Amino acid sequence: MNSDHQHKRLLILAGSPRRDGNSAALGAAALRGAQAAGSAATLLFLDDYIKGFLPDLRHASAPDDRYGELFLEHFLPADGVLFCTPLYWYGMSAQTKAFFDRSFTHYAGAGPEPEAVKARMAGKRLGLAVASEETYPGAVLGVVHQVQEFARYTHADFVGYVHGSGNSRGEVALDPRRPLAAAEALGAEFFTRKYSDYRLETPRSHNVWASPPPGDARRD
Repeated sequence: MNSDHQHKRLLILAGSPRRDGNSAALGAAALRGAQAAGSAATLLFLDDYIKGFLPDLRHASAPDDRYGELFLEHFLPADGVLFCTPLYWYGMSAQTKAFFDRSFTHYAGAGPEPEAVKARMAGKRLGLAVASEETYPGAVLGVVHQVQEFARYTHADFVGYVHGSGNSRGEVALDPRRPLAAAEALGAEFFTRKYSDYRLETPRSHNVWASPPPGDARRD
């Protein structure tokens, strides 16, 4: 157990209703890795909580579902969040997109509550796992970019993503790129994986990685 993972809470959100689907398999693999590393990890399915989309807040109330519970009681307390989604029309699933859209109702407007929510949204570690029928790497880049932008917007660290391919349920396990192993590794390293995103003013050393001991073959 890694001491860096103790007391860290990882929330894994599956954006497909298929409990035995490929994005769920990626999420389950990440869950195994996170728990083995000592994180307090939870896997939830978005369709258990989200039954509607972002309404026009000037004329309608929010849908009668459990989104508030998901966002306030699971997302905000988490130190890290891994989004797992199938690729639908070269974007994330409707359930996953609705998660981002509906968050607006909790941080928009003036007053102490939105400010407190925004403070708790910031500074998380975020990750992504995408399952697609196509093996073409560019197919998922739109989803990657969307999560990157959410990370930028919320001052979060986007620590990595996994892309696995499969069409029938569970077929991602046959992908020779071994995405399930990659998802498990991402879960295990979620709070220890090095993250760097330099700005002009960022202080940094000349080395990306700590130098190995003298005589170590990795220096060659």
